[in-house]
Amino acid sequence: MIKRMGIVLFSLLLLIGCNNYNIKQNTELEKNINTSIIMVSDKSDSEIYIKAFTNFEWDKAFLINPYTSQEEIEKQVGVNFKDPSNISSRDDIYLLIFLNNGKVVQYAEINRLQTSFSLADKEFLTPSNDIIYIER
Repeated sequence: MIKRMGIVLFSLLLLIGCNNYNIKQNTELEKNINTSIIMVSDKSDSEIYIKAFTNFEWDKAFLINPYTSQEEIEKQVGVNFKDPSNISSRDDIYLLIFLNNGKVVQYAEINRLQTSFSLADKEFLTPSNDIIYIER
């Protein structure tokens, strides 16, 4: 009986360790990016340099478009990531997912604020190539 409880407890701990609970939503990053977008007074296209807003280690960042399904997120990012924002049914945000050494470390919900974002022809951002283009 004790051995069986040990196996059940170990299995539960393993499942808990394999979820997104330790992945942080970076609300400070969200606020800083959203403020930066609002402060651009003209309606022309502009750019955001993401590295200027980050204070954590990352080597790739993926910009996820509104209405992207869970399956498409995992295909684009290349790792298992349970989307906490429910972006598959939302058009008010973009999701920015940061990886370091092949693991998701943080994410941010970026408000659209009557804009569209793109990475131009890039698949993902890196600290040395970190420009998100704003299209108004």
